[in-house]
Amino acid sequence: MSDPHPITGRHFASPVPPGTGWPGDPATAATPVAVDAADVGRLAASASLDELQARSSVCRACPRLVSWRESVATLGRRASFADQPYWGRPVPTFGDDAATLLIVGLAPAANGANRTGRMFTGDRSGDWLYAALFRAGLANQATATHAGDGLALRDLRITATVRCAPPDNKPSTLEKATCSSWLDRELTLITPRLRGILALGAIGWDATLSAARRLGWSVPRPKPRFGHGAEAELGTGDRAVRLFGSYHVSQQNTFTGKLTEQMLDDVLQRLRDH
Repeated sequence: MSDPHPITGRHFASPVPPGTGWPGDPATAATPVAVDAADVGRLAASASLDELQARSSVCRACPRLVSWRESVATLGRRASFADQPYWGRPVPTFGDDAATLLIVGLAPAANGANRTGRMFTGDRSGDWLYAALFRAGLANQATATHAGDGLALRDLRITATVRCAPPDNKPSTLEKATCSSWLDRELTLITPRLRGILALGAIGWDATLSAARRLGWSVPRPKPRFGHGAEAELGTGDRAVRLFGSYHVSQQNTFTGKLTEQMLDDVLQRLRDH
């Protein structure tokens, strides 16, 4: 069974096999697949930036996450998306390869990025985030509906602590640890030009600090506390990287007013201008 992509009209199976023409798919049928944590560490450590996105996008190291993301893609689709193909794979980092700024989120949404194959695309959280990035001049358009819709980021990349959609949006401690090698390698590869990181939520904040320690960066002690608007300076050896915190753009936060558009705009402006 296959369904037409909403932008290109091309038919795809769900989950989408690598190398079949999905917009922005970094992998091919020959991309090596990690099946456990040791594989993730080995494949991440030797990867270039392009290889990192490809290898992470076909990872099968966490059985619970593989089962969940694929079951949603086949049997658990939201009714409004039932006629669309679902990516159903880990979601690679999205953005500018020459970026000096990075956003670290939690994990893809089951009917958002797990469907569209692009970070924060196709759900209410992404609507909020990309509209704010457009206002900040970090995106070329305010909307993000599907991979292939023309969206591009300026001087910015977006990644996640865990690259697969987890049940109830709650990855386990082991799943976060297994996925951490992808984030470690991402940071290693972009460190020479990296100047700022925005962590969305406490999990993104903690994951960034943990990665920084694993990479030998200097991290303030006691551990910097997360909060909206929190800041910490991380040392990479010869230069500083500024870490900013923001409440996550989840509906729980945006619908209740815990996170407002102005609050998000303010922290993005600080990230951009520091």
